[in-house]
Amino acid sequence: MRRPFALLAGALLVGALAAPAALAADGDDGFTIKDPRIKESSGLAASHLHPGVYWTHNDSGYGPQIYAVDGRTGETVATVTLSGIGKPRDVEAISIGPGNQIYVGDIGDNLDGSWPYVWIYRLPEPKELKDQTVRATQYVVKYADGPRNAESMVVHPKTGRVYIVDKKEDGGHLYEGPAELSPSGTNVFKPIAPVDLWATDAALSPDGTHLAVRGYFGGIHYDWNGGRIKRAGQLDVPLQRQGESVTYSVDGTKLLYGSEGSDSPVQVRDAPDADPSAKSPSRKGGSNSVEAGPDGGGRFGVGTVAVVAGVVAAVWGLGRLLRRRS
Repeated sequence: MRRPFALLAGALLVGALAAPAALAADGDDGFTIKDPRIKESSGLAASHLHPGVYWTHNDSGYGPQIYAVDGRTGETVATVTLSGIGKPRDVEAISIGPGNQIYVGDIGDNLDGSWPYVWIYRLPEPKELKDQTVRATQYVVKYADGPRNAESMVVHPKTGRVYIVDKKEDGGHLYEGPAELSPSGTNVFKPIAPVDLWATDAALSPDGTHLAVRGYFGGIHYDWNGGRIKRAGQLDVPLQRQGESVTYSVDGTKLLYGSEGSDSPVQVRDAPDADPSAKSPSRKGGSNSVEAGPDGGGRFGVGTVAVVAGVVAAVWGLGRLLRRRS
């Protein structure tokens, strides 16, 4: 009975912590991805052409599709199939750069070095939201210091330069790509700064001055500083089932955090680097959240502690009842 009971306890705990608060109708105030095809949402990017719409995609094992999700309803309003590329292996990130160009990062490597190269795909953001096939450009990517796993990719909104953060439990690095990606040669990414987090996604602010990096249990924001990033503080990351994505809202005042799983919630927090006068007064991070500690690990907020205490008490009481009956 111990193992099923432990699983029940874990399910209750995750369910209690992952449940989002009631959210407003505006897409920038959070939503739930309702499309049953999107089971492993692994990246998130705010549309530049369609206010309130967010682009996402599945993790490994799926086709070359990206999805436009209406943040007001959580419904998919367009499915875009990428043509002109090979079969994706492990798509982990999506970002939008200058000229409304969407970049898709096929940069995952669950064996942490099994692929000698990975890929980035680029396509124009469709002006019309409808199901369609769009031809993409494919770029071959290698790292200067050898193959590695990564789930975080950002495109600088001013220069169009692409950056990747690798995924290491004890912290990774920010890698800088060439000034312009080449579709015909190999694009070598070089490490330029340490990142103190087991990173699952990252996002650059719309003005290109701040970098947000999230993990499963916390996050860090950095001053961009020309790519030689400087740590500025901790992010108020919501505790999610499997936190995999983050994006800035188009106006840069909010950060939206996504998770894998069916009916996955996208939760919103105020961006710590935003202009205070532009921030929404209705949200200050929420109570069921977890911030990164000095080492990038989690630090629970007051609301989260209360939820944990309630769940633990309920599970303890249920355990005593089951033991009495056995």
